[in-house]
Amino acid sequence: MNTFFAQLILAVVQGLAEWFPISSSSHLAIVSRLLDYSLDLQFTVALHFGTLLAVCVYFRKEILDMIRDVLRLRFNTTHGKLGLYLVIATIPAVLVGLLLKNFLESTFGNFSLMAFGLGITGIILIIGSLSSGKRKLEGMTWGDAILIGLAQVASLFRGVSRSGSTMAVGLMRGLDERTAVTFSFLMSIPIVLGANVLELGNATLPTSYILPMIVSFVVGLCSIHVLIRFVLTSRRNLLWFGLYVLALALGLGVWLLLA
Repeated sequence: MNTFFAQLILAVVQGLAEWFPISSSSHLAIVSRLLDYSLDLQFTVALHFGTLLAVCVYFRKEILDMIRDVLRLRFNTTHGKLGLYLVIATIPAVLVGLLLKNFLESTFGNFSLMAFGLGITGIILIIGSLSSGKRKLEGMTWGDAILIGLAQVASLFRGVSRSGSTMAVGLMRGLDERTAVTFSFLMSIPIVLGANVLELGNATLPTSYILPMIVSFVVGLCSIHVLIRFVLTSRRNLLWFGLYVLALALGLGVWLLLA
């Protein structure tokens, strides 16, 4: 396939899969293999910057309120506490990511681990869909932040969805759908930004990657809106994502056995 069209397809895949709880890295790897397109680090970073910008734009009010309260040391407010909880939730993934950086990079193209991780994601999503809880953002606790942060650590491994695992654990902790989704999406900002800056280093993105990055941003922004307004208004819908990811894991496993 033409390289330009392959890049646009992958940009759409990233925009959708980054926020839907189905593991964007796995879908990028699978689709790129089907398109016979070789993913490079700079292109992957460009697509992630697009979806990162999408979440920043969508939650701009919450982010600005959080920054304002944290800078004013108003940690007794809802957004001040949210800022602290995001820091707490981010620390485990940062530490593990730095300690296991070489190992994690060495497993990037391991489809067997990916199939296993997708299976784990499916199970987590199904369990999350069966949970119940009504606690809102102001009702979050340190314990919630720590456990959701540990769920984000699991997403460092191939096939485990970051948004899926963190959302599901938030729901298991008794948070309502909007709170679990909001916290999951907001906690992606520091970890994704830090990881991409670390991976990119002093390199610059080719201008040919700008359009795919814009496509990733637009699709990602629409995906967040659809998820919050229409899909994850009920945690029961996680069941369908879980079944889809399990089917994908099974299909990938069969393909690996027959290849």
